[in-house]
Amino acid sequence: MVRSIPPGRVATYGDVAALAGRRRAWRAVGNLMRDCGDPAVPCHRVVAAGGELGGYAGYEDMKRSLLTAEGIRVRGRRILDFATVRWAGSRGRRAVS
Repeated sequence: MVRSIPPGRVATYGDVAALAGRRRAWRAVGNLMRDCGDPAVPCHRVVAAGGELGGYAGYEDMKRSLLTAEGIRVRGRRILDFATVRWAGSRGRRAVS
């Protein structure tokens, strides 16, 4: 699911869990993202609910930089225009806030 998130878009931990068929497994998604060392998986595109950056295994500045490089505007710990950049699946539908 995470590899499907297009550049310039983000999904929440809960969005990824729901897309994987496990709506309530958002914490497991967070743990998987924290421990994922595969550079082919764009873990930086998975964020906390409400548009907060969430963790990035202690490298929040790197997560902010990666998102900014993709055109996502971040102020402090929040993604600006979160509803616009939030992605909810391969059909391009937007997640409901």
